[in-house]
Order: sequence, then C-alpha cells, then structure tokens
Amino acid sequence: MKRLLFVCSRNRLRSPTAQEVFSDYDGIEVDSAGLSKDADTVLSEDQVAWADVVIVMEKIHRERLNRKFGHVLKGKRVAVLGIPDDYDFMDPALIDLLKNRCAPHLP
Repeated sequence: MKRLLFVCSRNRLRSPTAQEVFSDYDGIEVDSAGLSKDADTVLSEDQVAWADVVIVMEKIHRERLNRKFGHVLKGKRVAVLGIPDDYDFMDPALIDLLKNRCAPHLP
C-alpha cells in the first residue's frame, strides 16, 4: 500500500480535494494537510513520516516543507504538481488537473 500525503497552504481547497478524489483508489492510502498556521489541518511531523510520497501543489510549498521537515524527508519523494490556488473545493477543473498530474505518482 502506497501512502500519499497532499499538501497545500491552508488545507481547505486543493489538498482536501486531492484527498477526496484519491481516497477510493486501490493500492493507496491518502491524507492531506496545510503548511500555514491557520490551516484546517496543520501539517505534522507524524504525517510526513507516515507518507511514502509527499505531493505539494506549488514550488513554494516544497521549499517550506524542506525548511520545516527536511530532517523527516530523507529518502522520501516530494512531487510538485504546479497547481495554483485558483480553484474551489471539488472544482471539476481541479479534479481533472489532479488526476492528470498525479498519474505518474500512483501505483
């Protein structure tokens, strides 16, 4: 079972959409969190340790992730999807982008 962790800024739109979209896929477990202090679910060290792959929405998220959790990321793959904060939760266009850009990271 592959464990994917989706990360954005506030865990309100993009990463929860990804968690919802991929929660029923066979062969993976998913979780999501945000890097901001006011995120609905603030990213924890335990979540990063749990994940096999951390999937962030923007390059800035990877930079912040490395600064805060670099010591836990050793040996883990971090993927950047390049999806800006321009979508609502479960927006069909966001779902299409997520499915297309996450395909290489799915089993």
